[in-house]
Amino acid sequence: MESLLVLVGLVVLAIPVTIIVLLVSQTRLRRRVEQLERQIRTLGSDAPEPRRAEVRKPTKKPDKPSKPALWSAAKAKPVQQSTENTPPAAVVFREDRLAALTNWLRENWFYAVSALSLALAGIFLVQYGVENGLLPPAARVVAALLFGAVLIVAGEVIRRKYGDDEAAATAYLPSVFSGAGLVTLFGGVLSARQLYDLIGPEVALTAMVVVALVGLVLGWFHGPLLAAVGLIGAFSAPFVVGGTSENPSWLYAYFLAIAVLGLGIDTVRRWAWISVLTLFGAYTTCLLLVLSSPLTEAAYLMCVTALAVIAIAIPVRRIWPNHGGSMISEIIRRKKGDAWPEFPTRLGFGAVAVSTAIVSLHWADSVDEFWLGVVLLSGMTFGLMLWAQRAEALQDATALPALGLIWFVLIHGWDNGVVLRQFVETYAETPEADFPWVVTILTALGAMISITAAWRSMQAQKYAAIWAGAAAVLAPALAIALEIGWHPAEVIGAYPWALHAIALGVLMVVLAERFARVDGEDRMRPALATISALSCLSFACVIVLSSAALTIALVVMVVVAAALDRKFTLPPMSWFIWAGVFTVTVRLVLTPGLVWASSAPVVEMVLVYGGATAGFVIGWLLLRSLHRPVAGLLLESAAWATGGILLSLLLERWLQSFGEGNATNSHWGLGLLAIIWLLLAFAQVQRLELGGKLNYVRYLLAAFFAGHGLLRLAQAVVEANPLLSIGVPPVLGLPVLNTLAVAYLLPALIIGFSVWRIHATPPWLRHASWGLAGSLTAIWLGLMIRHVWQGAAGMYEGNGVTQPELYTYTMALLAIGAVLFYQSLARRSELMRKAGLAVIGLAVAKVFLIDIAGLGGLIRVFSLLALGLALAGLAWLNRWAKLHHSPQDPEPLDH
Repeated sequence: MESLLVLVGLVVLAIPVTIIVLLVSQTRLRRRVEQLERQIRTLGSDAPEPRRAEVRKPTKKPDKPSKPALWSAAKAKPVQQSTENTPPAAVVFREDRLAALTNWLRENWFYAVSALSLALAGIFLVQYGVENGLLPPAARVVAALLFGAVLIVAGEVIRRKYGDDEAAATAYLPSVFSGAGLVTLFGGVLSARQLYDLIGPEVALTAMVVVALVGLVLGWFHGPLLAAVGLIGAFSAPFVVGGTSENPSWLYAYFLAIAVLGLGIDTVRRWAWISVLTLFGAYTTCLLLVLSSPLTEAAYLMCVTALAVIAIAIPVRRIWPNHGGSMISEIIRRKKGDAWPEFPTRLGFGAVAVSTAIVSLHWADSVDEFWLGVVLLSGMTFGLMLWAQRAEALQDATALPALGLIWFVLIHGWDNGVVLRQFVETYAETPEADFPWVVTILTALGAMISITAAWRSMQAQKYAAIWAGAAAVLAPALAIALEIGWHPAEVIGAYPWALHAIALGVLMVVLAERFARVDGEDRMRPALATISALSCLSFACVIVLSSAALTIALVVMVVVAAALDRKFTLPPMSWFIWAGVFTVTVRLVLTPGLVWASSAPVVEMVLVYGGATAGFVIGWLLLRSLHRPVAGLLLESAAWATGGILLSLLLERWLQSFGEGNATNSHWGLGLLAIIWLLLAFAQVQRLELGGKLNYVRYLLAAFFAGHGLLRLAQAVVEANPLLSIGVPPVLGLPVLNTLAVAYLLPALIIGFSVWRIHATPPWLRHASWGLAGSLTAIWLGLMIRHVWQGAAGMYEGNGVTQPELYTYTMALLAIGAVLFYQSLARRSELMRKAGLAVIGLAVAKVFLIDIAGLGGLIRVFSLLALGLALAGLAWLNRWAKLHHSPQDPEPLDH
């Protein structure tokens, strides 16, 4: 049986050797045939040719390549060629390149199979006889190393003697032999370490680095086939060799060395796809290793971070990266014909993105793993800011690890991470424990990142304002992530945690002063830092203040922002004012909102809503002399809306003191709620003057607020109407001056005033608003007349109608019709004239159809008399208006 195995092994090894011998022989035969053909053509050229033959002599057609030039296209270029001299391709794996690869594999698959066969032969050679002990372990490893060396030497001999270009018959053979030899050498070293434990991890790593250097040199002279075979085989070797190890973490260093090998080859030859294949293989094999050995997670995280570093440095062959050209983020506004970001930029950005995603999404099972993730993410952030300072094209990549750090801290608070549990249990289990420094360290780390970003802004020739914005945002964002996920105030107390926010505010003030000293009249960067300082102070107020005090503090911040803009001319302060107005409005309406306002002490409620109204007015007055259309309009509309809400709430609280109904079941309460929502809707309508894409959001908000307001009005008109329902809260107050006016007339006046005040109201909305206001006024007038004659107890329609009440309705219709008719003549409005005629026609119909049958005695006489006199007066008025306003006919000329 053993003899049979030996025979099979010899046959397997003989197959590729036989193929090589045949190919070399065929190459020699082909060269001899070509020499004979040239001699024949030389002999034939000495004889004279007829003229006809010269005419019919065919032109030499270009030779069709027998194989696609995918693998050798780059070899035709000089080794020293660099991508700086040629525009970079937009995509590495384009459709034409994939098609060329497919065609090459279809016609030359035997080269790939030969390389695989030789590589496996070398690896299995070292494993042969494990069970039977035919060779000692050291001899097996030495045999594998010698076999790999023989393959490499054979590849070099063939390349130097017979060539490796596309025209040679031995094309690709040197790459096949040398690539298989490299894989065999890697397999031998891995076997010595993993299978037989002949060497330690340090020696194994040193040996693999030496092999990688040999492969690096060979890759510079051979084609991409060698690089592909070597990389794929080297990444696959640990899984083919097998073996067990208590701590296989050293394999991450091996994979990193292979990645350096692949990137090092490609940095000279510039095949591009070899670099992509290298990183793909490195990330994939590292993932497979950590899945099979979860205890190596720490080494895995460090390895993927190192992959991002070498993916930045090696392609540009610089210790200090200097990536030029466009950034990845500039693709968004890229125009047709503009250059794409260069390949090293795309490669480095992609590696940073993948490494950031791996580290930031990794769940830390221990405190050490958590801090390792923090160190790696912050290290990548600082590295891109400091180490890659000259790499202008990688500036936007800095945002990836910075945002990843914020997310990493946030999710370990949301999901009750081990560090958070330790932080929370500090005082719960041991009250005398030392102060927990976790949030302080993380806040200080965010401050250091902001300081570094500010330094980059000082050094930047381009995008300085964006770096300043990053400095203004990163530290507060990390603190907010701690607040949302960790709730530090519950552990260390509200005031100590608020001091962290105040410290960040002080830092932003210092940055604002530094920027202002450097920039002079350019106020963008000082404004960004000032906005951040105000935000940090607002954040501190959120931590320590009560709900009412917080709202007042936010209003004060808005006023301070307007005052700073007026004093120092800081246009970006409009952004903070916009955010402040939005936040205060949310607090006034939603949380704690109107529910809190309906039950809070009146003095406190007035302080909050009155203070907000006054603050908006003061901010608007401060900005009137400046050209701040956005901030000015926001403050003005917010002031009108908040003032109206305050008056509505005061009226509601006063009416509630009578103990007859509330805001949810009374006609006056529903009317006041409708006023509040309609004021918010008209505030959004007024902001339509600003234009821009945010108008779509304003339309949605206006529709949302208006929908709530109309719903409340419909409930007041139908469900809570004392005329239609029994058991609803009664009408409160004197005739005319009562809750009916609050429920129906006041919303009509608010709607009409808002339409009159806001010039940007769309025509269709203006007409609809006037119609709604008129309808509400008519409802109020009818209910008011009934209340005058019937009182609060007789409002229900089942109680009937008295004759004076019926007569009053007629007189009211006539008066309204007369006013409308007169106004139509005075303003020459056809619409008002038709409305007046409609009301008068309604009055006429009422008199003849209802009053004659329902009235008796003198009241019937007076009703008909009033109708006749009114119609006569209106006829005279119409005739008088025509005579005074119609153009006169021209007098005829005398002849």
